[in-house]
Amino acid sequence: MSAEVLTWRLYGQLSGMVEPVFGLLGAAAVSLAQPVLPYALAFAAGAMIYVVVDDIIPEANASGNGKLASWGTVVGFIVMMALDVGLG
Repeated sequence: MSAEVLTWRLYGQLSGMVEPVFGLLGAAAVSLAQPVLPYALAFAAGAMIYVVVDDIIPEANASGNGKLASWGTVVGFIVMMALDVGLG
């Protein structure tokens, strides 16, 4: 193998070695932030809905796929709500 491939493999291995450490730190942060977590997740969901409505649907309208994008959003929301109600 060339030195360049070995270097990239080393970088990949090093990046993988820190994952368990930061996974544990993330789990600890979630356990400490448990009271705020529902609000943070609701904010993240609202941000994603805003991005879809403000950026993706108008872009799809400009390219001629507006109806498909709008119906995809509606069907996705219905599936999400059905899963939420069905799975609790």
